Amino acid sequence: MSQASAQSEPTMRSFFSNRFVQTIMLSGILLQIGIWIRNFAILLYVTDMTNNDPYSLSLISVAEFAPIFIFSFIGGAFADRWRPKLTMVWCDLLSAASVFVILITLYMGSWKAIFFATLVSSILSQFSQPSNMKLFKVHVPASQMQLGMSMFQSMMAIFMILGPMLGSFIYYRFGIETAVAIMGACFLLSALVLTFLPKDLKEDSSEPRTTHIFTEMGQGFRYVLRNRMLVILGGCFAVAGLAIGLISPLGIFLVTEHLGLEKSNLQWFMVANGAAMIIGGGVTMAFAKKISPQAMLAVGMAVSAVTFAMIGMTHLVWLALLMQFISGLVMPAIQIGISTLILGNTEESFVGRVNGILTPLFMGSMVITMSLAGSIKASFSLESIYITSALLFVIGVLIMVPSLKMKSAPIPQPSSELK
Repeated sequence: MSQASAQSEPTMRSFFSNRFVQTIMLSGILLQIGIWIRNFAILLYVTDMTNNDPYSLSLISVAEFAPIFIFSFIGGAFADRWRPKLTMVWCDLLSAASVFVILITLYMGSWKAIFFATLVSSILSQFSQPSNMKLFKVHVPASQMQLGMSMFQSMMAIFMILGPMLGSFIYYRFGIETAVAIMGACFLLSALVLTFLPKDLKEDSSEPRTTHIFTEMGQGFRYVLRNRMLVILGGCFAVAGLAIGLISPLGIFLVTEHLGLEKSNLQWFMVANGAAMIIGGGVTMAFAKKISPQAMLAVGMAVSAVTFAMIGMTHLVWLALLMQFISGLVMPAIQIGISTLILGNTEESFVGRVNGILTPLFMGSMVITMSLAGSIKASFSLESIYITSALLFVIGVLIMVPSLKMKSAPIPQPSSELK
């Protein structure tokens, strides 16, 4: 029997004594180390090799984000077919193998293959991440789901601060070959740690899978459309992506044009945001059992609307920094609320496909406004752009309002037309 079926009220002690939690957190730390070394070491290396060529630098972003559009839903659909533990172990092993292939090509003098490491790792994460969520669904009690999501968001927030420093230090101190070798070692160690996860539950062999992968993809879309909470989440994903994408590329202009500072001061806004996310993750953990995930998401989006509007309107550095801090403080609430709602309103066999449908909604809308941000900046003031972003968050809150009256509904079972 899985631990999710435990009858007694789970405690913080039982959460941290959960074998799955211990294993998945250690694996997550190793992966974060590898990913951040990858992100910054490769970025700095390509910058040095191309003399700051913007086209080459943009290829890194393409290699990192393009697989999310192309493989997210495909990866989610296959994650629902495959055993999640085995999928995650193989994804880490293949990531490590690709990294060591790149290491060989570096020694042979072909540096351009470095883009391949980012591309392969990003593709494999589209198969591994939904499998991670499926295991959370199985091995973590429902009452501790938000606590588990809070732990993960806090860990990622910590690496948002430490990661760039770690990646830069490794590259400048030891060089790209050592950085790539450490990256591969982290993926290998993560795969080793994941072998200690509880065994995958075997499917009933009396009911062999007969449906085609494309049929199961269609079932995933129908499953989302008949689940009101997931439809609401999809709307929130879209407007949040539009709002964040609109201002993400404009931080440097906020610092230099709006606040009259040197561009190097942008780092302090990033530090303020990262530090706030760490604190926010801890605060969210404290309130995880006292507030519904939909209320958590709505509050986070409402506060973000206020902070984004204030950042765009003020010319006071201290106030802009304060608003940036508060914005980071509520970001974990948004991320944790979304993750908890997906897991709490999705049947285990559909977790991969639901995640694969909703994630591209966010990323796609974010990339749309990111690609338009430059031309929008040329036609409109920075203040009006930040206010527009705030208004999009207000729309997101309005979309969430009907869900505030909805209880944590029982997970809808697939109807006959989905099977």
